[in-house]
Amino acid sequence: MQALSGKLFLSGMDENAASLARKWGLGLELTDFCEARKLEEPAAMQAARARCSGIGSLWLHAPFAELSPCAIDPRVREVVMLRFRQTVQAALALGIRRIVVHSGYIPLVYFPEWFTARSVEFWREFLRDAPDGLCLALENVMEPGPDMLVQIAAGVDDPRFGLCLDVGHANTRVSETPPLDWIAPMAPWLRHVHLHNNDGDWDLHDALGQGMIPMPDILAALAEQCPAADYTIENQNCEPSLRWLCARGYLEEP
Repeated sequence: MQALSGKLFLSGMDENAASLARKWGLGLELTDFCEARKLEEPAAMQAARARCSGIGSLWLHAPFAELSPCAIDPRVREVVMLRFRQTVQAALALGIRRIVVHSGYIPLVYFPEWFTARSVEFWREFLRDAPDGLCLALENVMEPGPDMLVQIAAGVDDPRFGLCLDVGHANTRVSETPPLDWIAPMAPWLRHVHLHNNDGDWDLHDALGQGMIPMPDILAALAEQCPAADYTIENQNCEPSLRWLCARGYLEEP
């Protein structure tokens, strides 16, 4: 069993995540800029800075609504490039160098071949101007399996670019691959993991012990195959998941 102290973050989707992170000595995945418009609001930056205060380990979740790196319209791609460059600048201003980005894949809209090829082009262009030491982790959302993301990571072939496995997304109706079977293909590029549970249908972001995903098996496989990856609990209320981890020896109570 892998102890998660030093590797565990709490998502800002829980309004109490920052205070819980300070109490438990955990990291924070900042979600203040999930809406792209907030990248241009000084008040949002001030609020984010206050939220990060006293927390030593941070990820930032990039905006995602309507932002598809594989967009067909070149003008849309220009907006996506602008927003992600603004995201990097916001992250650096907060002292954050690790960023989760959604892949932007939409079934029945993007052909897989188009999606992978255009995504590789986008991220290679983006990384030309990105600073050294940056870590981008591309997250699965509506992909049927890991293959397309693996092809993108291999095609980009940059140490600053990796993958984020969202275990809950891998267990919704759009996934054709059981969550455990996502791990091995993604392992060489896996930097980060989002943990939440559901009933196999909708993306409910339930607590780790509430749903049909076999979390002990998932955590064991990740510890064996991706020992350097770290984790974010993505719940509206993270405390039940923290208690679940404590009860099973993954974490100690503060």
